[in-house]
Parts: sequence; structure tokens; C-alpha cells
Amino acid sequence: MCQSIRHEYVNKPALELADIFREYSQSYVNNHNLCSQQYKAIRAIIACRTQILGGHLSRCNACGYEVTSYNSCRNRHCPKCQSVQKERWIQARQLELLPIDYFHVVFTLPHSLNPLAQWKPALIYDLLFQAASETLLQFSLNPKWLGAKPGITMVLHTWGQNLDQHIHVHCLISGGGLEKNGQWARCKKNFLFPVHALSKVFRGKYLEKLNEALTNQNIPIPGDKTNQTTVQQFISLLYQQDWVVYAKPPFAGPAQVLSYLGRYTHRIAIGNQRLVSCQHNTVSFKWRDYADNSKQKIMSLNANEFIRRYLLHILPKGFQRLRHYGLLANRYKKINLNQARIALKQPEIKCSMKENIDKLMLRLTGTDIALCPRCNSGRLNIVISFLPQWITHSGDPPAENIR
Repeated sequence: MCQSIRHEYVNKPALELADIFREYSQSYVNNHNLCSQQYKAIRAIIACRTQILGGHLSRCNACGYEVTSYNSCRNRHCPKCQSVQKERWIQARQLELLPIDYFHVVFTLPHSLNPLAQWKPALIYDLLFQAASETLLQFSLNPKWLGAKPGITMVLHTWGQNLDQHIHVHCLISGGGLEKNGQWARCKKNFLFPVHALSKVFRGKYLEKLNEALTNQNIPIPGDKTNQTTVQQFISLLYQQDWVVYAKPPFAGPAQVLSYLGRYTHRIAIGNQRLVSCQHNTVSFKWRDYADNSKQKIMSLNANEFIRRYLLHILPKGFQRLRHYGLLANRYKKINLNQARIALKQPEIKCSMKENIDKLMLRLTGTDIALCPRCNSGRLNIVISFLPQWITHSGDPPAENIR
């Protein structure tokens, strides 16, 4: 079901991604071949929190003031639908945090793989998860470094600040793990694994898997007629490049880990707050130039180019951009976490009740969205619900469920 939020209480940006799509997406769609997921994302973002998706009318039980609220699209690429999903996810992750250090490691693919990623995104992204997770687990299980199984959470990002393709995976890895005898092994202080060695092993694992996929599945390399020779030449060129693996210092406790998770797990290519202007077929947005001391700058793109770059980051249908490995692998996660807490002499964390949307918004924004904004004493109660227009096929959503 769609989720409804009373948008009058949310600080609406002056410019939204939906505004850009309403103005320019039809022309783009008419002149470009889009996959179904890209087309669905455009439609969802345009319809989000409008009468197209239906909604409801709420009335104050004290003064009779009425507020109309429309449903959210809940598409994972929509900039207006991530905050609530992010908070729900963070709440669930609180049960999995252990009182230990956590490290942040980033594995990045070379840009020469971008054309192939546009042709076969699921393959390129899946291989990234496989190679990065296998590399981390190989180093973790090696007695020279840790000799134990850690907990790993990985989230895929496919963009850079300028919206172009920059495929990388952020990894949150516990600074310790369970040994075979059930004891907890801690890593060295402020050190997890040697980054240069990680990079070489990661490159080797990824290219071995890519070579096998290109050869066995007969996948064409963009711009070339694929045969055994061209595949080997392509793989050889990739071996000659440096593959970037970056590691940050450990987090200062579980609270900081949760803050990190919130920033990365539900981030999309660009949020509404970064948009500056959209006029004369040009879209301007804020970006941070990491090559120039992380200075914030303004980038202006032709509307078609802006849409093209945004659509590069629409994920394939059903693709899981957030995955867990090691102790957090879904099949044995509960058992592993219980064993880890026993080894760390920590009590089991009990599951908390899921907050309803009113309590969640009050905690996040300090605003009681059920409180009447006019009299500040009455409560807003739903009196009429509107069906989505795609169900009713009419210009105005009809009222139903009148209470």
C-alpha cells in the first residue's frame, strides 16, 4: 500500500525532481529507449504525493478544519520517499549492532566498466558484491589478520557527485568476529586489513568472475564483436589498471554507526535539496568537487543530459542494493548474533514495537502531524479516502469509506 504523509507539515523544497520530470521527461521518453524500470521510476516520481495516487481528507474534531493529504509512491528512487524507509530500516538494525568497533571500506570499479554496466547492470553489480564480500571474508578468516567471521553490511552506489557513473560499494564491517570455538576475536586497534593487498585480491576475484561470465554467457562487449580474443584483451586492459579500495578509521561506537547507515543505505543519486534551478532547458544543482578540496560548486546540465544521468542509476527490477554477509547473512543471522553476544557477554536486545507514522514523524521532525494546525488543540481524523486515479480512470478521485 501507498503511505500517506500530510505534506503540509513537510518543508517542501522550491524545486523538486518531479518538477523537472513533469517539464522535460516526455520529450526525453519520446526520443530515447528506456527500460521498464526507468519508465516506472519517472511515472512514480511525478505522481508522488499528488491526487494521481489517491489520498484522504482529514477533519479536525474541534474546529472542523480540513486537510487533504496524498499518498507517497514509495519508489526506491524517489527523493521524497526515503526518509521514512530509512528510519524504519535503522530501527531494525539496532537489534544487530554489537558493542565493538566498525570499519568502513569502499570498493570501486574502474570507469572503463561503465559501458558494460549500462548494457548488463545486474551482472556488473552482482559481481561487485560477490568479489568484494569474498575478499573481505578471505582476509577475515586468515589467522594473520583476524581468524574469525565478521559481520558485513554492503550497500551499492552507482553515482558520483556530478551524477555520472561511479560504481562502488560501501561496506560496514565489524572490527572482530566469531572464531570456530565460539570465542570473539578482536582486530588490531585502528587497523583491519592492508588496503593495497585488498585491492589486488579484489581485482583478481572480480576479473576472474567477469572473464567467466563474458566467455560462458557470450555477452557482447560494447563496441566490439565478442570472441575469445576480444574478451582476453578487455580483461588484460582491466588488469593493468589500479582498482581503488578505500578504508576509513573505525567509528566511535554504535551510535555513530547508525548515523552512517542512515546516510548511505537509502541515499539516491540526487535529492531535492541539491537542486538549484530549472529554466530555459537547463538544470542546475549543487555538487561537491572532491578533486578540489571538496569545494561545493554549481553544475548546470542540459535537461536531457540531467535526465540521462539520473536514469543511469535506476536499478534493475528486484535488484538488492543492500546485502549482508558473514555473521549477518540472513539464513543464520539470529543464531550468529546470539553467539556473538554471549561471547561478548552482552544481553540480548529485545525487539521494540514498530512506530506508527504519527509517532515517527513526531520523533524525526518534532511536529505532531495529527494536531490541527489552525486551532492547535483538536486532532485530525480521516473522514474520506480517495482512490488512486489509475484505479478510477477519472479526472477527480472519488470519495469512499466516508466515516
